Amino acid sequence: MNRRINLQKQSGFSLLEILVAMAIMAILGGIMVTQFMGQTERANLERLKGDLAVIESAIIQYHSDNFMLPTTEQGLDALVSKPSVGPVPKNYMRRGYLPKLGNDPWDNPYQYAYPGEFGEYDVYSLGADGEEGGEGLASDVGNWNIDEALDSLKSQE
Repeated sequence: MNRRINLQKQSGFSLLEILVAMAIMAILGGIMVTQFMGQTERANLERLKGDLAVIESAIIQYHSDNFMLPTTEQGLDALVSKPSVGPVPKNYMRRGYLPKLGNDPWDNPYQYAYPGEFGEYDVYSLGADGEEGGEGLASDVGNWNIDEALDSLKSQE
């Protein structure tokens, strides 16, 4: 039995065609990266601003009910459950002022100080580096400078 191999022109992509397609994808990827660069940081700051507003609202309600603010030692946990360390509030809401206390956009706990260095009380995030102080995007951002941080990010765009 004679088998005859039919050599037809094979279809497929040449190396040149594959390289051209990869170059086009690289160019498009580069354009997309430059378009969306910085948007993550902006989104983190916007989320932080919303979180700070919710926490501040709970602090104001706490103060309104108890005629005092949580101490630095009691911290923000005083908004979730009644403090056991003094001064213990007398008119504490039965269910607390916040259902739970989440972390900041960089997955670090929110910080609280009363009296605050920048205002009556400070509620803040340690920023992207998770450490006190820092500069730029790693700096502490709180209720005293969140708007400035957002404005400086807008001016960089």
